[in-house]
Amino acid sequence: MADELQSVEAALGALLDGVAPLPAETVPCDQTAGRVLAASVAARLDVPPFDNSAMDGYALRAVDAGRVLPISQRIAAGQPAGPLIAGTCARIFTGGEIPPGADCVVMQERVEVREDGIRVPGDIPSGDNVRRRGRDVQAGNELLAAGTRLEAAALGQLAGQGVTEVEVRRRPRIALLSTGDEVITPGQPLAPGQIYNSNRPMLTRLVERFGGDVVYTAGVPDDFEATCRTLTEAAEIADVVITTGGVSVGEEDHVKHALERLGQLDMWRLAMRPGKPLALGRLPHEGAEARFIGLPGNPVSGYVGAWLFLRPLLGELLGCPALKTLPRIRARSDFATRTQARRHYMRVSLTFDEDGARAHAFADQNSAVLSSCVTANALAVIPAHSELHSGDPVDCLWLVEA
Repeated sequence: MADELQSVEAALGALLDGVAPLPAETVPCDQTAGRVLAASVAARLDVPPFDNSAMDGYALRAVDAGRVLPISQRIAAGQPAGPLIAGTCARIFTGGEIPPGADCVVMQERVEVREDGIRVPGDIPSGDNVRRRGRDVQAGNELLAAGTRLEAAALGQLAGQGVTEVEVRRRPRIALLSTGDEVITPGQPLAPGQIYNSNRPMLTRLVERFGGDVVYTAGVPDDFEATCRTLTEAAEIADVVITTGGVSVGEEDHVKHALERLGQLDMWRLAMRPGKPLALGRLPHEGAEARFIGLPGNPVSGYVGAWLFLRPLLGELLGCPALKTLPRIRARSDFATRTQARRHYMRVSLTFDEDGARAHAFADQNSAVLSSCVTANALAVIPAHSELHSGDPVDCLWLVEA
């Protein structure tokens, strides 16, 4: 394979080529937070199920407004309502069923309470303060589409329909491998030349946010045969194998060569900053294959690479359109920069005012400075061979899960 720099778009296309959604499984709704629907859900019930009052007040016929009306019944939420006697009103509370014959509700603050009833203002239109049956959802219509990620509101909709279980995509199984003799787990004493593994907890959290499940972790020494063995073990149980480090051109970088021996290297060395030494490929196993993402060892490169490649890959595996692409926001830059042969993904914080979005860049954009990612909520995309001045418009990728 040629070693020229590949575009991010070409690399992403190679990574996603042939990827299909994972199988579905039926799961109780109280265990589906954050899961992705595998099949659309149709509404069973109208919501609301009957015309009801939007507030505490009095239900009446609009044609009776402007008169003194005796109170003929009292309707609390959860109680059945009888037909409204003509020329009367019903004391009603929020959520109470509108009685047959009534067509509006006057709020209690607008009436004068008298011994013989209430005096109603004369400007109460038909339909006022009435929540009509089926206003939110109508039985038989699509409630939630396949590919919807089940967050708070969607879970509430399912519960409101009495749904107790749904079909969701199986979570992608992720193997997370850390390469390098110098990388050790926090809690152990540091020897000269060693560093703590910051990539593993960072990427584990991103995997969770993107809907995956880390099922295998391992440290990989700087040894070719050990690298091959660990990749083989990971591919046996994972849908996606992620490595950090070992994909550059140094004598101790064995991941790329191991991938070429065991499977297929689709892309390597991308025209992006940070993250040029990023490898993408496939690891076959018993008639199937795990997708492979080889992230650089520098934590910022791994962080950016995960948002640009891991997130859309998991979106494809989950059949979740909202995960496949990051929202783009046009902002004004408060910084200046110049790029050469690679597109730069700068860590920025977006703020919003009456003039729109403004992008504030972290001062040190080095790929080893993880603090640049802590407060960043977007990546400013600076094209190759371009110059950006403060105040210029810049496209930013909004860092959201879905």
